[in-house]
This record gives sequence, structure tokens and C-alpha cells, in this order.
Amino acid sequence: MIVPAVKQQESGPFAKAISAEVRAALARQRLTAKELAHRAGISESYLGKRLRDISPLNANDLEAICKALGEDIPAFITAALEAAKED
Repeated sequence: MIVPAVKQQESGPFAKAISAEVRAALARQRLTAKELAHRAGISESYLGKRLRDISPLNANDLEAICKALGEDIPAFITAALEAAKED
């Protein structure tokens, strides 16, 4: 049986703001994406695609990432939204 390829959803402006905030948090905490992937239980490849805005993060990803970074989810989303307004 042949399974048709599924086109991955592109990251929109909100998803890009969230991934930018994840990258900023990594820089602030001096962590690598590899370390974050391990802490969050996400594969490095999967996380890398999201951090490069190839595909958007989903709510489960965001929850795992915030937990791994010790970040409050509502505050994290607010920071991403504020940063997006500045752009």
C-alpha cells in the first residue's frame, strides 16, 4: 500500500514568534537545542524543524518545552506576542 505524502503545515506569524521565543530562551539559559530536545523528550530533528520555522510547534510541544526550560506557559506566550509586536 502506498501512503500519500502529507505536506507539512508552514509556520505562521504566531508560530514563528513562539519559535523565536524558544530560541531566545535557549540563548538566555545557554542551552543547545540538543539539550532542550533531550529534556523535553522531543527528537532533535523534530525540534530543529520547529526552531527553523519549517513546521509549527503544537500545544503539546510548547508545554514540554516550557517545562524543560522552567518557563511559565502564559508568560512565555505573552513574551512571544510582545516580541512579535515589536517586529
